[in-house]
Amino acid sequence: MAMDFVAGCIGGAAGVLVGHPFDTVKVRLQVQSVDKPLYRGTYHCFQSIVRQESMLGLYKGIGSPMMGLTFINAIVFGVQGNAMRMLGADTPLHQFLAGAAAGLIQCVICCPMELAKTRMQMQGTGEKCASRKMYRNSLDCLIRIHRKEGVRGINRGMVTTVIRETPGFGVYFLTYDTLSRALGCDSDDGYIIPKLLLAGGMSGMASWISTYPVDVIKSRLQADGVGGANRYDGIVDCVRQSWRREGWRTFTRGLTSTLLRAFPVNATTFATVTLFLMYMREDADSMKDCEAMRPSLQHSSL
Repeated sequence: MAMDFVAGCIGGAAGVLVGHPFDTVKVRLQVQSVDKPLYRGTYHCFQSIVRQESMLGLYKGIGSPMMGLTFINAIVFGVQGNAMRMLGADTPLHQFLAGAAAGLIQCVICCPMELAKTRMQMQGTGEKCASRKMYRNSLDCLIRIHRKEGVRGINRGMVTTVIRETPGFGVYFLTYDTLSRALGCDSDDGYIIPKLLLAGGMSGMASWISTYPVDVIKSRLQADGVGGANRYDGIVDCVRQSWRREGWRTFTRGLTSTLLRAFPVNATTFATVTLFLMYMREDADSMKDCEAMRPSLQHSSL
């Protein structure tokens, strides 16, 4: 049980370092104005951020996910592992249900974390050195939002987060289980690392594709009000306005950068978690064998 949490923690930290630049690009593309767009696409957005804000611009807001995602992954893998033990049989349905339960529970941390991340990523857009920073860091961002809007403010986008995360994590763990079985990811396999990377990367992509339109609405709601008045009255109003102004393409904005990010991030996360658990379990088994041998050695010495 404890190992599931530790493995998730380590995997989460590794995933954030790999994928945060892609996430910054995704958010910028999702919330930019359709009337006066700053970026023409994923590559242009990357190029513009690096040129105008330096490489550090791609890592804006990393403090929030580094703190949050580390614990979120610990919760996700811990809850999923415990849920599978409670459900008993290792079936595709149980993998989906355990993943969905993990996704639902981690929303409590995920929503405020992503709110701070989104606000920090939007801060100083197009400026190498922002003339006036509204937030000093992710924690300061949440404190200021709480002072202004209360608990409801720091949980802005909670409903869309739950709608995204619950089925998304179900698909995530179901896909990984299916692919890892199909690829034959055994501990004694010489190609286990590339197989785990492939299974993890593809599961991340499948999870994002399954709920991506909801993520667009969540990002818009959480970025709403930055630097001006609120544009949306709620989820339905955000969907209506986005559809009216931009059509169906609005629900795929930033998808390319998201999938480019999803593969390496989730490949790194799942491979790290799985290899860590394999190593720890093998180490625990070897310790048990040593303990089992001690009585017989003591008996023979007598």
